Amino acid sequence: MTSDRRIATIAGVLFIIATAAGLLSTPFLGSTSSANYLVDVTANATQVATGALLAFIAAAASASIAVSMYPVLRRHNEWLALGAVGFRLIEGTLYIVGVVFLLSLVTLSQDFVSAGTPNSPYYQTFGALLLAGHQWASFVTAVLAFGIGGQLYYYIFFQTRLVPRWLSGWGIVALALLVVATLLIMFDVIVPLSTVQIVLALPIAVQEMALGVWLIVKGFNPSAIAAGSAQHA
Repeated sequence: MTSDRRIATIAGVLFIIATAAGLLSTPFLGSTSSANYLVDVTANATQVATGALLAFIAAAASASIAVSMYPVLRRHNEWLALGAVGFRLIEGTLYIVGVVFLLSLVTLSQDFVSAGTPNSPYYQTFGALLLAGHQWASFVTAVLAFGIGGQLYYYIFFQTRLVPRWLSGWGIVALALLVVATLLIMFDVIVPLSTVQIVLALPIAVQEMALGVWLIVKGFNPSAIAAGSAQHA
């Protein structure tokens, strides 16, 4: 197996891990969306912790995707490849910040229940702040960073045909839909995990799973790899 084939396989596995872990984390976090979340989070603390762990795995895999592909992408456009690495590292960092807010909410919820659910604005205020921090980090800023970083390497893919154009074009359009969903959340048109957001996010989730499988099975286009190596030389 050549180094470029190995890079494609690693990137493919990371695409699948990041997408699968991110999707699987969502059902475990249902209690954070309830009206009585300060009580429900404690009642479902194990599920929330599991969701946080899956979100952390997704964050680490997401940050590693552009890093793993950088040796190949830089031969075609070093600045765009470097930009993709930077934005996906920002994305991973923001997802981890969201996990920290989430675990802090579990701690606050447990303290709230242990105190006998007192009628104190302290818990409601800090609970709302932690929940908002988690949502802004995980559903807005991290996703915007992902949208920018992803568009950079999908543009390289589309221009160079490292992967089929139908696959990279799908990624470009799907990421644009995801950014639209994120902006709707930012401007308070929809709420996180609403039906609209899920519908707009579904195309990129399916596309990145398909891209991951393609990279594992087929790898990068050999002729595009050769052209990039010649250009870089």
